[in-house]
This record gives sequence, structure tokens and C-alpha cells, in this order.
Amino acid sequence: MRDNDSATVLAPIAVPRISAAWQGTALAFLGVVAFSGSLPATVFAMRGFDPYLVAVGRAAIAAVAALVCLLAARAPLFPPRRQWASYAAIALGVVFGFPVFSGLALDGGASSSHSAVIVGLLPATTAVAAVLRAGERPRPLFWAACAAGALCITAFTLTRGGGHITAADLLLVAALVSAAIGYTEGARLARDTPGWRVISYAVVFAAPVTVPVTLALALTTDTRPSAPAVAGFAYVALVSMFLGFFPWYAGLARGGIARAGQTQLFQPLLTLVWSLAAAARDHRPGHDRGRAGRTGVRGRHPALPHPSRQALTRPPDPATARPRRGGAARMH
Repeated sequence: MRDNDSATVLAPIAVPRISAAWQGTALAFLGVVAFSGSLPATVFAMRGFDPYLVAVGRAAIAAVAALVCLLAARAPLFPPRRQWASYAAIALGVVFGFPVFSGLALDGGASSSHSAVIVGLLPATTAVAAVLRAGERPRPLFWAACAAGALCITAFTLTRGGGHITAADLLLVAALVSAAIGYTEGARLARDTPGWRVISYAVVFAAPVTVPVTLALALTTDTRPSAPAVAGFAYVALVSMFLGFFPWYAGLARGGIARAGQTQLFQPLLTLVWSLAAAARDHRPGHDRGRAGRTGVRGRHPALPHPSRQALTRPPDPATARPRRGGAARMH
């Protein structure tokens, strides 16, 4: 009997590979986690900075970070001329449109929790843009689920608004349309260009506008920087406007814009969690002044004293003051 007669041949174990669609969905979810803190961070930022300064300045700061990354990677500092129209659409959508409209909605009285629920319409809006611009064709069941979610969110908005749409709601709808356009156009480019370069080129492309406008607003608007305001500004500039798009654009390109974009359904829930955490922080001792800033603009003005407190602290009127016994009363 030969030695190799009883030898056992071990077959290689096949390790299942994760499909590109699931990889894209996972990457897109990481982007959603980053974006979910945008609205609460914007509220904090507007406690110390003008809404327009927050909206435009975040892109100017992101442009500086993008230039550093492009120089470190020895990549071209500007996109090819044939793609300028696409990058202009991205800039109008996610560099100017969404930050400005959402910031004005928060400054106009919308809370971050209410805004988060309306942002739940973003998956359906993105899917429509994917069909019109990227040529995707989701299944009918997909559209049925999107329609059901949109109806629920619309009903909630009408209930909270007393049966009518408010001006802040219209601003949030404009922000949704802007974001959907920027997401779809960026995902199309991310099929051939890394996602981090797509957003880098977008903020650099808009820098000739954002940088001078930011400098002008910083010099002409009232700024009261505090630690929470600066932290919120830094978050929307570096995370919401830049780093969050790294996995987001890559995920949409790999998993499909309409499919991977459905991960945005988690964004309202995550935003509500961050909003509740921020509200709990404001209610801690020593943070009473932060309560008035939940809607943005109110937090920039000191609270007026209560009338009863004014009565307690107002000095007495000599003409109506009751004379004390003895002393001055006897001198007359």
C-alpha cells in the first residue's frame, strides 16, 4: 500500500463574497450616520454665527480641507473641463442649496426634530432624481414603499403645522430637492472617480464664490463664538460638508443610487437621537442659556428677565415708598 493511497485532499473553503450592492449599502449608511448630526450641529452653530455665514462658510472651510487632501494625494486640483456642468450641479445642490435652505428653515422656527422627519422624504426624492438623471429603474414594489413613506411624512407635517404647510416646510422641501440633485450627480461621477475626489472637486469648484462671501459675512455679521457654536460649525464644515461624502458617494455608486439611498430612512431616527441628546445637555445645570437656542436664532439673544423678577429687583420709588418708623419719619 502506497503512502498516498489514504491521503486526504482538503478542498479550499469558499468564503462568500459580499456583493457590490451590499458593500454600497454599508458605505452609504456610514454617510447617513455622518449626515444625521447636521441639523443639530447647525442649530448649535447658529447660536453664535449668522445663518448665511454657517451655510456658506462650511463650504469654504471644506474647500481648504479638500485642497490639502488633493495636494497630499498629488491629484489634479480642479476637475476636467468636460465635467464642469456636473460639478456646477453638485455645488448648487449640496454646497449652496441644502445648507442655505435647511439653515433658513431652522432659523425661521423649525426644530431639528421636525426637520429630521421631513428629511425622511429624501430617499424618495433621490430615487426620482436617479431615474431622471442616472437611468435607474427601480421595481414597482420599491415605489410603493416610497409612496407609503412619503404619505406618512406628509400627514405628520400637516398635523404638526395645524393642517397647512408652513414657510419653514417649503424651505425644507427646497433643501430636499437640492440635496437629491447633488447626490445623484455626484454618484454618477463617483462611478469613475473616487468619492472623496468628487466632493473635493465640488467644494473647490465653488470656492471662488464661497471664500469671498464667507470673508464678507464674517466681517459684517454679528458673531458671538462659544464652544458649542464653534463645535457645531466645525462639524457641519468638516463632517457634513466633506468627510461624510467620502463613503456616501462611494456607496451610491456601488449599490445603486435608488437602492443605497434608502439608507437615508435611518437619518430622521438618528437625528432625533442627537436632538434629544442636545436637549438633555441644555437642561443640565449651567446650560440654561442654551435652552432658548433650540431653534437657532433665539439662542443668539440674551433672555429678558421675567416681570416678577423685575418687580423684585426694581429700586423703590421715593414718592410712594412707605416711611420707616422713627428716624427719617420723625425729622419732618
